[in-house]
Amino acid sequence: MADLDALVDQLSKLTILEASELVKKLEAKWGVSAAAPVAVAAAAPAGAQQAAAAPAEEKTTFAVYLKEIGPNKIAVIKEVRAAIAGLGLAEAKALVEGAPKLLKDGVSKEEAEEIKKKIEAAGAKVEIK
Repeated sequence: MADLDALVDQLSKLTILEASELVKKLEAKWGVSAAAPVAVAAAAPAGAQQAAAAPAEEKTTFAVYLKEIGPNKIAVIKEVRAAIAGLGLAEAKALVEGAPKLLKDGVSKEEAEEIKKKIEAAGAKVEIK
C-alpha cells in the first residue's frame, strides 16, 4: 500500500500549474472528468429551488370514511343511503355495520363536508381524507 502521507506531502509541494497538469493526466488515464461533479453540484441547488418554488398541487377530490357508527345505527344507515345514490337498505346496513369503511370517493370538498355533516348529525364519526 502506498504511503499516503508521503503522497500528500508531494502533492502539497506542487504549484497550481503542476496540480492542473496532474488533474489532466489523471482524467486522461482514468477516463473521468473532474469538471462534471462540479457542474452537477452547481445545477442541483437550482433544481432544488425550482422544486421548492413550485406550488403544491391543491387536492381537489376527497374520500369520505365512516369511522364509527355511534349509538343511532338506523339514523346513520338512513343518511348513508341518502349520501350514496342507488344504495339499498341491506347494502347500507352492511356498510354501516362494517365501519370503518369508505363511503364515497372522488367527491369535491363541499360534497364531502356536506356528507360528513349529515352523517355526524346522526351520531356517527366521519373522516375526510
